[in-house]
Amino acid sequence: MFKNINQIINLLIAKKITLSIVESCTGGMLAQVMTSVNGASKVFKFGIVTYSNQSKIKYLKIPQKIIKKYGAVSKQCCRAMVSNLSKITSSKLNIAITGVAGPKGGSKLKPVGLVYIGIKKGNKTEINEYFFKDKNRKSIRIRSVKKSLELIKNFI
Repeated sequence: MFKNINQIINLLIAKKITLSIVESCTGGMLAQVMTSVNGASKVFKFGIVTYSNQSKIKYLKIPQKIIKKYGAVSKQCCRAMVSNLSKITSSKLNIAITGVAGPKGGSKLKPVGLVYIGIKKGNKTEINEYFFKDKNRKSIRIRSVKKSLELIKNFI
């Protein structure tokens, strides 16, 4: 399912790039995929699931005003997630995922399938917005992880 994971881990190892992850809608799936590879411990340093708004505020120090004004599923929240993750880890590469996996919980402004993935390496931060039209929770989570792996590979 995640064909390029071995290649990504080997690239991270070869380039001595460590990785930390914060996940919301994927519930730890990206961390699970990363740690499925022997040797991943050489580069995978930290993973956390901040599923609730309260955990984003408490552990990632996301300002409550960002969540109130923009919501947990927003570019602003994703940017704060990946930025604050990079402050609490010593990883060279950090990634954050937040979105609406469904099948319920979406709205007109934030429909099921809306996902933000932020990635940060050094001073470079990129926030990507995706809309996965299939309303299947499992599929949205898998596609979010696949996109995350593509971004990781591109940032290595």
